[in-house]
Amino acid sequence: MSAMETPQSGEKDMIAAGAVTTLTLLVAFVLLAAGVSYFWVAFPVGFGGVLPLTIGIMRRYQETHTAGTQTSEDTPIATLRERYANGELTDEEFETQVEKLIKTESDVSSESKPERERAK
Repeated sequence: MSAMETPQSGEKDMIAAGAVTTLTLLVAFVLLAAGVSYFWVAFPVGFGGVLPLTIGIMRRYQETHTAGTQTSEDTPIATLRERYANGELTDEEFETQVEKLIKTESDVSSESKPERERAK
């Protein structure tokens, strides 16, 4: 399982793979029963084209959806922690930056509170 892939996304991939497999087999066997001599084309098209395309589209959607749900509040703190861990910031610089973030966060939340009350 990759770093971006969660157990839920793996389950969704399995469901999509099962649906495409079922559809491919159904189409191939219907063509076979109908007496179509090129029924075998359904297998490379389904398993070689539709299946990878479906899985790729699902993973792309999940990546963009996951990136979109990341909160903006977590990102600056995580960046600061990472820079501090890499030695790019001293203790004092790190603490100063965190205090600035906390102050800006409290300023933003206090400004947006009256707006939320007016919206009610």
